[in-house]
Formats: sequence, C-alpha cells, structure tokens
Amino acid sequence: MAEIILMPRMSDTMTEGVIVAWHKKVGDKVKSGDLMAEVETDKATMELESYNDGTLLYIGVEAGKAVSVNGVLAIVGAAGEDFSALLNTTPKAVEAAPVVTSATEAKTESATSNVASLTSNSSSDERIKASPLAKAIAAEKGIDLHNIKGSADNGRIVKRDLENVSADETQVTSTVAAAPIVAGLESFEEVTLSQMRKTIARRLSESNFTAPHFFVTIEANMANAMAFRKQAADAGIKFSFNDLMIKAVASAIRKHPKVNSSWLGDKIRYNHHIHIGMAVGMDEGLVVPVLKFADQKSISQISVEAKQFVEKAKSKKIQPADMQGNTFTISNMGMFDVENFTAIINPPDACILAVGKIKETPIVENGEIKIGHVMKMTLSSDHRVVDGSIASGFLKSLKENLENPAMMLI
Repeated sequence: MAEIILMPRMSDTMTEGVIVAWHKKVGDKVKSGDLMAEVETDKATMELESYNDGTLLYIGVEAGKAVSVNGVLAIVGAAGEDFSALLNTTPKAVEAAPVVTSATEAKTESATSNVASLTSNSSSDERIKASPLAKAIAAEKGIDLHNIKGSADNGRIVKRDLENVSADETQVTSTVAAAPIVAGLESFEEVTLSQMRKTIARRLSESNFTAPHFFVTIEANMANAMAFRKQAADAGIKFSFNDLMIKAVASAIRKHPKVNSSWLGDKIRYNHHIHIGMAVGMDEGLVVPVLKFADQKSISQISVEAKQFVEKAKSKKIQPADMQGNTFTISNMGMFDVENFTAIINPPDACILAVGKIKETPIVENGEIKIGHVMKMTLSSDHRVVDGSIASGFLKSLKENLENPAMMLI
C-alpha cells in the first residue's frame, strides 16, 4: 500500500525545508534506511532517509525548492500502484514541482538530470554526493572528494572508497586565466538566501530591534593565563584559550547568576543551569553549538567537547539538538586578529560576550612600563534584564578568573 513521506520538523524553529538534492528518482526501488534526499533546514543541511520499502512513485518538490513542515515530499508504494487518492486528501507542498507519476516521465527526468550533471562537472562548486562518515574522514585526512569516484548508488562516496586514499593523491593543481578588467563595466552577483541565513537575519534583527542593548568593556592581563596554558601543555594537557574562556565564563556566572537569564515578555527567567553557546563561523552563516552544564566540566572536558562541535559544524554534521538550550553565549574573534567588537545578543539569552585577541602591548606594573599581554572583552546585555552593576560585577569576576586561572580549579 502506498505511503506518503512528509517533510519532518527537524528543528524546533523549522517551518520549511529546501530540497538540496534528491538521491532517488521516480521508478527507483528504495528500502528502509536508503538516502532519499538532502534537506536544508534553518540550522543545518541534513540527510533524509527512507523509512519505507518499495518503489518511489512520486516526488512532490524538486531540488532547490522549499516545502513546508508536513508538506508532501514523496510517495513510496508498489510499482504501478495508483496513489491519486492520497494526493487528493493531503496538503500540497510549498512551491511544489510538477507531478512525476510514471516510469516514462522518470526516464525523461533522469535524462535531464544527466545533462545537468555533465554541465555542472566543470564547476568546482558542484555538490559532492558522499555519506556523512565519508565527509568526516575526508575532512580529517585532507582528501579532496571532488577527485574520488563513489561506489555506492548514483556514485555516492562512502567509507570504503577512502580506505586506501591519501590527501596527496587527490590534490589537483589548476590554472585559471584571470578575466581582463574592463574599465567602466559594472557587474554583480545575487545569491538566494539559504534557510540558515534567513533564520540568522530574522533572529538577530529581532534581537537588535527589540532588546535594548548596552555594552560594557573590560581588559584582562593574560600573562598568568598564558603561563597556565603552557604548564598544562608541558604536562600533556592541551586546550585553547577559548576553552579556558568558556570555563572562566561559567565560573563567573556562578557568582553572578542574573546574567544567565532570559526576557520572556511578562517575566524574567533566571536559569540555574549554565549552558554556554559557542559561536562557530561557517560559509553558510553562524551556528551556535551549546556546551551544557559547562560549570560542572573541567577545562579538558570542555576542550574535547568544543573541538567535536567545531568539527561537526565544519563537516555539516551538526544537529539541531546540538544548538538548543543556551543560557549565555560567547563569540570569540581573537583568532581572526580582531582586538575588540560588540556582538548582538543571541536569543533567548540576556547576554553575549565578545572576545578579542590577546595583544602584546606596553603596560604599567608597580610604576614601571613593561611589555604585557592583554585581551579586551565586551559584554552585550539586554537592559530589560541586566543592569550596569550586574554586568560590571560579572566582568570583574571574569577578569579575576582569567588573571588567576588556577583559582578556578580550587
């Protein structure tokens, strides 16, 4: 009996998804667990697997188009089965594609797809068909998947295709002639917004225009933090300054719990748990994985978890559940040589901390000028929830944690 596959809600804020690519076509046999399509949500690109066995009878939305949550994605059933009654009783998908209902039409559709793929092979931006595990292995080994031939269905690259491949074998050097510059010639490029970029724009616009932001900046002497990190590294314990920052922030929040709050319109929520959001930049936009109960974890535990989140974000394997529950957010741009900046609050948090680079600069200690290492931090606060005394008290404790990091271990 034919069954409809509906667009699932893949995140708490998702209202629609965009079909990035179909991995099956009408007339193909499918079984439970087969990769059907890749779907771009407001937070990540995710793989949609089949939970039915049978034949793909119908595709409700073409690649590149959006479909609302619970909209019709596809129908799977017995070959040649009449499914028209199902479509008549089910809401249509948003921007639905023309109906493909027969094997003849499927062949035509497939032929068109083949022409499109031949054309797109000349572009370095062609989407690679690979399993999440294969992408993760390739990222770890530095393998260029553009130069790997997949052995799975439709040329999809899987783990076995990478077992005996090195990074050097896949690197291809090419020379592209630069286009001549023509004086006075105007040009531009317009790119359709991704679901992620739409959500970032909406959420940050709402935050910036509804929450009355105010900013407080403080500077910390990082000499002891640098020495502390070196001592740990000499003992075989490695962590980044960002890992140390997460621990220092979580410890400071314990002393100033009112920064760990949310504005809910007619009330304020003061969170007793500390879940730190960690902003990670990607080509598609900013994602914020959440380190939960950060105050209860060691710096080493934070380091391992943070590294895993960064790897998942860069390989596009991060899941919506990884980015939920934040109570405070940190945005660190020090690695990009940025000295100081202000950040827009990440809802539902009441505060976000912007962290700059550690800068070598002259400082005065005991009346003497010497070379020191300082770092600026700016706290953005929602003034409806956090006032100046709370913000400054939090930053003072954070500064003390960073200037005497060993005290956080006591």
